[in-house]
Amino acid sequence: MDISVWLALLALFFAGGLTPGPAVMMVMSASLRYGAPTALIPAAGVSVANLVWISLAATGIATFAAQAPLVLMGLKIAGICFIAWLAWTMATADPHRPRARADQAPARANLFGRGIGLQLLNPNALVFFGLLLPSYFDPDKPVVQQALLIMLTVTITEMFGLAFYAWLADAMNRRFQSPVFTKWFNRLAASAMLVSALFAALMTSGN
Repeated sequence: MDISVWLALLALFFAGGLTPGPAVMMVMSASLRYGAPTALIPAAGVSVANLVWISLAATGIATFAAQAPLVLMGLKIAGICFIAWLAWTMATADPHRPRARADQAPARANLFGRGIGLQLLNPNALVFFGLLLPSYFDPDKPVVQQALLIMLTVTITEMFGLAFYAWLADAMNRRFQSPVFTKWFNRLAASAMLVSALFAALMTSGN
């Protein structure tokens, strides 16, 4: 991969990692409830799902799905339903519950699985990995090496962005320990999560 292409890819996913979306909202909500270190568990799940998306993009399957109307529609419906469920559980969480300790958080496998499920069904991921990422592959160069470099780049930028928001939410929680603040933050985060997913789904409606 040419250095100019890699720098363009780095800029794309660095900006994407810092743009609030469903994954960011989920990680921030987990950080408010259980603390930043625990919130990194679903963040890791998101990063693992990204590896799946990159593998699909490298083999051309993601592009095929994006060009197949029925497949694309199925992905959108499943993604919106899953994200709507996550948003509902976030918006209806009891704001008066005291902050849980890390050992009171749901099982790590549960948090990790939520991160994977969210990103695999996230319409935003379809935009990035199904429509944008394939254009960064050079067909005249080995695909495996390019895919590995992209995986490393995306994982680092994604985890940096999610960790930033996890510690930001943790700091906000320590500063504003108020049920009212928690209630409205959860509602706004849930709304942002759902709106972001719906917007990404509409972006791909013409494909």
